[in-house]
Amino acid sequence: MRRVSIFGSTGSIGQNTIDLIKRDLDAYDVVALSGAQNIKLLAEDAIALNADVAVTADKRRLQDLKDALAGSSVKAAAGQAALIEAADRPADWVMSAIVGAAGLAPGICALERGATLALANKETLVCAGQLVLETAKANDTRLLPVDSEHSAVFQALIGEDMAAVERVIITASGGAFRDWPLDKLQDATLDQASAHPNWDMGQRITIDSASMFNKALELIETREYFDVEPDQIEVLVHPESMIHALVGFRDGALMAHVGPADMRHAIGFALHYPTRKHLPVERLDLAKLGSFSFRAPDELRWPALRLAREVMDRRGLAGAIFNAAKETALDGFISGRIRFTDMADVVSEVLGRDKDTDGLIDAAMTLDNVVRADHLARMAATAVIETKTG
Repeated sequence: MRRVSIFGSTGSIGQNTIDLIKRDLDAYDVVALSGAQNIKLLAEDAIALNADVAVTADKRRLQDLKDALAGSSVKAAAGQAALIEAADRPADWVMSAIVGAAGLAPGICALERGATLALANKETLVCAGQLVLETAKANDTRLLPVDSEHSAVFQALIGEDMAAVERVIITASGGAFRDWPLDKLQDATLDQASAHPNWDMGQRITIDSASMFNKALELIETREYFDVEPDQIEVLVHPESMIHALVGFRDGALMAHVGPADMRHAIGFALHYPTRKHLPVERLDLAKLGSFSFRAPDELRWPALRLAREVMDRRGLAGAIFNAAKETALDGFISGRIRFTDMADVVSEVLGRDKDTDGLIDAAMTLDNVVRADHLARMAATAVIETKTG
């Protein structure tokens, strides 16, 4: 029986992971589940899966979680320290699906513990790619990508020589505003940005798709995970979201990964790796689909892509600063303090303010430095937002 933990179990990735596990429950021993505000769902899943422990990231909700788990054998815990303790419990396979930089420390802990880490948390590699990969190597553990794009690249590279790779192309749906006139973007509302044309995801990642900040994170993640040069990585807008990535080789061949817009494919691949097992996903009818379309991304529409390339050029802790500024700017848009188009301006300004991040952009890659860079960048981004709303 395989021991598994799911961090971020109440989100879309976590729920799809649970869906797959429930279909073969006798094969798994669930060690830990974690969530944030959806205490009811966290408790229901923990009881249904007979987890050892359920953790809410919000310490204020601990009693709510205890009440929801009353009568069961599931232990309740809360807060960042409890997440680390849960990640340190013996598990063979850990899903890292906590949104944002908060997923970094539990992920590193799971690797140090010796678990295979299925990584759906983009920010882990964006903020601390070198540290995470070195931790996996030092502990002889495996890191498996769960983003649909990086899972696709990983699968296309199986059996291939990285020296033969010329380019990696990750695709983007273009999000909610791919066809909007540029002069209308500044007036985009929260509701409009929160509606994705293809994928069923949480609000934050859906907005990141509309702004292309999710693709910016994925550019950096591709650089870190596959150790390719920035000029080898391309983004291609593919509105149908059926081709998730392509790998180009020195003989001119392109290897494409094609599949439905269903995260259970990438999750299931990581869950069952290195074997392939039956998954309850749609089988594509290519004749019915008829055709695929592609277009080059417009960096005037999506300045996040340009910012990501700046981060890849600088490396070091630039990724941690970029991500923290992005998360803070997203909070500012969700709260109504800034406009949709202001988010990229906030991130750009923070990246240019080395003095506000204490010169950490070029500091050594340690967890403490990542955490401090994250904190200072959030403060700087908050100050920039205040100038826009004051």
